[in-house]
Amino acid sequence: MSAPNDAPIGVFDSGLGGMSVLRELALRLPGEDFIYVADSGHCPYGGKSQQQIIARAVTISDFLLARGAKLIVVACNTATIAAVEYLRANYSCGFVGMEPAIKPAVALTRSGVVGVLATVATLSGEKLHKLIDRHAGSVRVVTQPCPGLPERVEAGDLAGVETRALVERYTAPLLAAGADVLVLGSTHYPFLRPLIQQVAGSHVRLLDTGAAVARRVDSVLSANGGSEDLHAQRATPGTVQWFSSGVLQNFDEIGSRLWGAPVSATALP
Repeated sequence: MSAPNDAPIGVFDSGLGGMSVLRELALRLPGEDFIYVADSGHCPYGGKSQQQIIARAVTISDFLLARGAKLIVVACNTATIAAVEYLRANYSCGFVGMEPAIKPAVALTRSGVVGVLATVATLSGEKLHKLIDRHAGSVRVVTQPCPGLPERVEAGDLAGVETRALVERYTAPLLAAGADVLVLGSTHYPFLRPLIQQVAGSHVRLLDTGAAVARRVDSVLSANGGSEDLHAQRATPGTVQWFSSGVLQNFDEIGSRLWGAPVSATALP
């Protein structure tokens, strides 16, 4: 049986978007093993009820813990807002969630206007509004729901006509309001960063929270509630096991493009 230090870190998202977070985790913690679950069979989460999202989060967390995960990263803004408090209250395992980059965006803006691109569920959640109330101060924060964008990423369409039309439609009101910083409030959106940057213009800063989540996971592994350090104690590079509740051929084909190397998923039981 492997020591807790060598146990994997679980990572899950409604689909492929969480790969943008996993990439940052693997860069910061190259010795760790990861188990990535794409809940593509139930993607997107953005239009689902809180009860539905909690049910999926519980199912996936049970699966990851059964495979020995020492920590679980909820690599999905919508799932974090809907389910992370429930998960923390009902499991002894640690959970790290996503938080839209409101605070750093407010610090960066020069125009005094910050735009937030996110799912309908993220924008309707209390957590985001508390973040804005806490950090915005005199800065105006303009939010924009983006239905359809996660589906374009899931389809592997990162720069096509339909995807560009959606990006243009969703960024237009934020840019018209004078936003010079755009918060990418979904883990799918970093894969659209080149297109969003092109549409918004080089003067607009784009922020996502993948690197911040990786720093937080590093910190949690170090602290572990004041007990022993939980970092993997191996000299060799870690591995990633891939699981999906969707069509495996789609995951393998599009996931390999997004990850930048071949990936092969196993069906989520």
